[in-house]
Amino acid sequence: MFQFLRSRFSSANAPARSDAPRVPEGERVYAVGDIHGRSDLFAEMIDVIEQEIAEAGEGIRATVILLGDLVDRGPDSAGVLWLARKWQKRRDVRILAGNHEEMFLKSFEDTEVLKHFLRHGGRETLLSYGVDRKAFSRATIDGVQTMLHEHVPAKDRQFMEGFENLVRIGDYIFVHAGIEPGVPLDEQSTRTLRWIREPFLSHPEAHEGVVVHGHTITDGVESTGNRIGIDTGAYASGRLTALVVEGAERRLIGVVEGAKGVFTIEAERLAA
Repeated sequence: MFQFLRSRFSSANAPARSDAPRVPEGERVYAVGDIHGRSDLFAEMIDVIEQEIAEAGEGIRATVILLGDLVDRGPDSAGVLWLARKWQKRRDVRILAGNHEEMFLKSFEDTEVLKHFLRHGGRETLLSYGVDRKAFSRATIDGVQTMLHEHVPAKDRQFMEGFENLVRIGDYIFVHAGIEPGVPLDEQSTRTLRWIREPFLSHPEAHEGVVVHGHTITDGVESTGNRIGIDTGAYASGRLTALVVEGAERRLIGVVEGAKGVFTIEAERLAA
């Protein structure tokens, strides 16, 4: 369980501007960054969010958006998918498809994609499904593909196939990687939404809404006015970040891995 809640609202605690982007009244949106197999951090984040929602009472309609890349790199992708599916049964949880889910699913039929998948955390994903390490190390690429079919349940494949590409709520656009600047949202390609970095990251002008995304790892949250990047590299940094938007207010929740399995929960306002 988590140890404590550290508030760092300080100078960012001023009221939001009257023209600040917002979500509809009565709604609260939790956007969770790339989890990448860290079921431990994810489980703590679920507990924190559920505690907040319970304390808010009946006056808030809460939506959770997982920004994609639930799998690969970290040690327990299978556990992350199990937690996400379980949470979705009791909460409005919308899940975006990231480039790692795309690679995972295509690897069942395409060995060239499988090779790419294995170079970017696919080995850890397979091991999380109970694949024997020694057998994996001896296997050919065709043998690894056979292991995928034998060890990954069909329900997990079907679950990932149902992930969304884009969610829009109020003045916010939630995607995995970003959008192509200047292209209408309904004309964005799937590849762009799951893979883009540039020219999206350095684009200075306004989009159709504030884009909330993961995919590109940064040491801290990047808020540039037209986008908010919340991938803080959970699998390597031990920090999983969520953005919370309610009305025109927005804040951050960080679940941070500590010593001896203790997690610190950090809270911070994000200026609008």
